[in-house]
Amino acid sequence: MKSLWLILNRSRYFAPALVFATINVLYGTWAIYIPSIKDKLNIDEAELGIAIFCMALGTLTMLLLAPLLINKFGVGKATAYGIFIFLLTFILPFSSTNLGLLCLGMYFVGATSGFTDIAMNTLVTELEREDGVSIMSANHGFFSIGGFFGAGIGGFFLEKVSYPLNHLFIVIIIMLILNLIFVKFYFNVRAEEQEKMAFSPKNFLPLLGISLIGFFVMASEGAIVDWSALYLENVSMASISMLGLGYTAFSITMAIGRFLGDEISSRYGSKQLIVVGSLLASFGFGLVLLVTPVLAIIGFGLVGLGLSVIVPELFRMGGNTPGIESSQGISVIAGSGFIGFLLGPVILGFLANLSSLKLSFIALLCFTIGSLWLAIRLRR
Repeated sequence: MKSLWLILNRSRYFAPALVFATINVLYGTWAIYIPSIKDKLNIDEAELGIAIFCMALGTLTMLLLAPLLINKFGVGKATAYGIFIFLLTFILPFSSTNLGLLCLGMYFVGATSGFTDIAMNTLVTELEREDGVSIMSANHGFFSIGGFFGAGIGGFFLEKVSYPLNHLFIVIIIMLILNLIFVKFYFNVRAEEQEKMAFSPKNFLPLLGISLIGFFVMASEGAIVDWSALYLENVSMASISMLGLGYTAFSITMAIGRFLGDEISSRYGSKQLIVVGSLLASFGFGLVLLVTPVLAIIGFGLVGLGLSVIVPELFRMGGNTPGIESSQGISVIAGSGFIGFLLGPVILGFLANLSSLKLSFIALLCFTIGSLWLAIRLRR
C-alpha cells in the first residue's frame, strides 16, 4: 500500500492517477446509458456493435500516431491535452441523432482514449524513472476505481435523470474541474530522450514476449467482463442472485491487487510478479472449471487478483525497454493488449457456439498457462 500512500499524499503522483480514474469514470457512465442510447436511436445489437467497432478503430489509429505526438508536445502536455479533449469528445455519442453520427462520435472517443492511455502510462513511467518510485500498478488501481464511480455510483441516478446528456454534463464538469486543479503538477514533465537510433525491428524483439502476454491477459479480462455471468447461469446453474457475483469478485480483487502490486514488484521484480500472477490466475480458472457456483465465484476472484498485477508490470517493462522510446514501447503493449481485449470475447463466443461455454473457459485457462510459460522464459 506504499504506492497508494504516495499517491494520496503527493499531488505530483495523485495528478496522473486522477487521469487514470477519469478515463474509466466516463466509460462507466457510457456503459449504464448504452440501453437508453440504443433505444433513442432505434438501433439493434448489430448496429451498436458497428459503433463499438468504430471506437476500436479510433484507438488503433492512435497506436502509431501517439508516440510522435507525445514526443512533439512532451508527455505532460500530451497527457493534459488528451484527457481534456477526451472529456469533451464524449459529448458526441451522447448527442448523436443517428447511427452515422454515433459511429463518428465513437471513433473520436476511441482515438482520444487511445492517445490518452499511451500518454498517461508514459507519464507514470517517466515519474517512476525520475523519482525512483513504483506507482504504476496503483495508477491502474485508480482506473478500476473510476469504473466503480462511473457505473456503480452513476447507476443510482438512472431513474432520477430523464435525459442522459444532463448526467454526462455533470460528470464532465466535475472531472474537468478536478483535472484543471491538478494538471499543473505534471504539465511540464518531458520523457527522458533516448539515444537516437535508426529504426530496426531488432530493437522491438524484446517486446514480443511481453506483448503476447498482454494479449493473453487482456483477452482473459475482456472475456470475464462479457461471459462470467453467462457461465454462472448456464454452466454453474447458479441462482439469479449470484449471477453478478463472479464479475464483482473479479473487480474487487483486481483493485486490491493493483494497490498492492507496486510494493511487491519493488521487492521481487516484474518477472516474478508476472509469473506468480499468471499461476494464481491459472489456479483461479481451474476453480471456475469445477463448475460449483461458490467455487467458481472464488475462482473469478483469484483470476482478478492474479491478472491485476500483470498489465501494469507490462507497461512498466515496455516503457523501460532499452533502445526504444518509452512512448513507443508502451504503444506496442497497449496495442497488443487492446487487440486481445477486443478479440478475447469474440474467440470465446465462437468456441461457445462450436461446443460449449465450458470449452471457452478451458481456452482461458490455456491463455493464462501460456502467459505463465512466456513469463518464466523472460529475461530479467
